[in-house]
Amino acid sequence: MQRSGRGDLPRSGLRKGRKMEKMKVGIVGVGLMGHGIARNIAANGWPLAYLRHPGNQPTDDLDAAGARGFDSAAEMAAESDVVLLCVTGTPQVEDVLLGSGGVLGALRPGSVVVDCSTAVPESTVALAAKVQGAGAHFVDAAMTRTPKEAEEGRLNLLIGGAPEVVARITPLLETFSENRFHAGPPGAGHRLKLLHNFVSLGTVTLISEAAASARRSGIPDEVFVDCLRRGGGHGAGLDRLSPFLLEGAVDQMRFTINNSLKDLSYYNRMTAELGTPDLVAAAVRDTLQKLVDDGHGDIFLPEQPELMLKQAEGKSG
Repeated sequence: MQRSGRGDLPRSGLRKGRKMEKMKVGIVGVGLMGHGIARNIAANGWPLAYLRHPGNQPTDDLDAAGARGFDSAAEMAAESDVVLLCVTGTPQVEDVLLGSGGVLGALRPGSVVVDCSTAVPESTVALAAKVQGAGAHFVDAAMTRTPKEAEEGRLNLLIGGAPEVVARITPLLETFSENRFHAGPPGAGHRLKLLHNFVSLGTVTLISEAAASARRSGIPDEVFVDCLRRGGGHGAGLDRLSPFLLEGAVDQMRFTINNSLKDLSYYNRMTAELGTPDLVAAAVRDTLQKLVDDGHGDIFLPEQPELMLKQAEGKSG
């Protein structure tokens, strides 16, 4: 589904996965999200290369589809028309482009760097200027949804970039996304992603806190969930949290507390830059920080209710 309205990408009559030109694509970061992206790019016939890395998911299927593995990000970039980054955050993006990855100095003239990470917008703007100074282009295309949708080619992309550059790479983006939202120039996609994640992660944390209180007061989880589903508490946050409350499952949101804290910290940094209120966001960040301080950073976000109850028991003990 393509959203309509100001700032959205033109359809241009293109169907999903259709290529205007056979650009060579190199991807850095074949992890939980990046693997699905890479698989869909290769399945749609785009020449694909990837950086070999211990953090990658198994790449046998990519190799079978004809993808080439590189041990050097710079060498891969030198042979790519599009360099797609799917790494954790700003430090990793900066390292790939400016540090140990050496990608900035290897970019082809006219090539495009597409950053699908969640990053600090002010860094994104600065990196975009450096990439443009090297004769290439920069597009931030932050992702929402989960690894499941990545494998299905149904991600949402929140995009910042020059309209003509975004239009040029839209056929590629269509291979692994269902919805695309063009928010403005470079950096705007990452700003929109932080806004989205504050609402998404904040809602799950808010419901988790309520769920912990419901459990401690003796209200059954199924009654609590059913009440919210039939009232004002219904939404994507509850849909992602309720499988854990009812079945102990986390498949709907395999996103760690560490990553959530990183995103909320980026959001608070952005609000400080903008001079906008962040009292609620600061409370969510502090909640996540306490869980990380207690050694729970690698736990998935939907498990918060149990962790919060443990914290409460520690206080009462």
